Amino acid sequence: MTYELYYWPSIQGRGEFIRLALEEAGTRYEDVARQNGGMPKLMRLLENAGVGESPFAPPFLKSGRLLIAQTANILLYLGARHSLAPKTERDRLFVNQLQLTIADIVAEAHDAHHPIASSLYYDDQKREAKRAAHHFTKERIPKFLGYFESVLENSGGPFLLGRRISYADLSLFQIMEGLRYAFPRNMTRIEKKLRRIQPLCERVATRPRIADYLGSDRRLPFNESGIFRHYAELDT
Repeated sequence: MTYELYYWPSIQGRGEFIRLALEEAGTRYEDVARQNGGMPKLMRLLENAGVGESPFAPPFLKSGRLLIAQTANILLYLGARHSLAPKTERDRLFVNQLQLTIADIVAEAHDAHHPIASSLYYDDQKREAKRAAHHFTKERIPKFLGYFESVLENSGGPFLLGRRISYADLSLFQIMEGLRYAFPRNMTRIEKKLRRIQPLCERVATRPRIADYLGSDRRLPFNESGIFRHYAELDT
């Protein structure tokens, strides 16, 4: 079976968390909107939003007759099918908890440059964005990453749940990549206090399937249309 991933074709965004899991799993998938005629397929599904179990917004994943939306929900499904989540209910719920915490970081990273409304251009809210980014970089990033440092310290292994990798480890890697792109100056300062996240990121990046993906054209570059955006005036 080939999965169908539906997400915007020109940004990493929330879809990247799904791509990393699919790549690590070594399973076949189509990044639908990046194929010829793919965007109309995505938009047709969005036209049915609110009908039955149809999704509100991308990313969503088609698996046979299933259509699954929301990043954490998709990863919960893929994790169980591709050995990227533990077998016990308690640990599966904990991985999902970690992923939902990552979803909080993603939302706050986006709001750092669009604190008023996504429908407004960045230039329409630069003053407010500078204030939001200041609090995000000085308070929220250290708090979030400090939490994950503690999880790693107490996991008993090199990964968030110990000796085996999970989709949450892949997602933490992506968070770090995005934050380094958006706030390089601040992340240089913050990472001096992190002793465990950096080695985890290196382990993820050098896994054979992930390394192959990161060096391929399947991996879209960060840009100023995605969630993680670099504006020098916000990285002070």
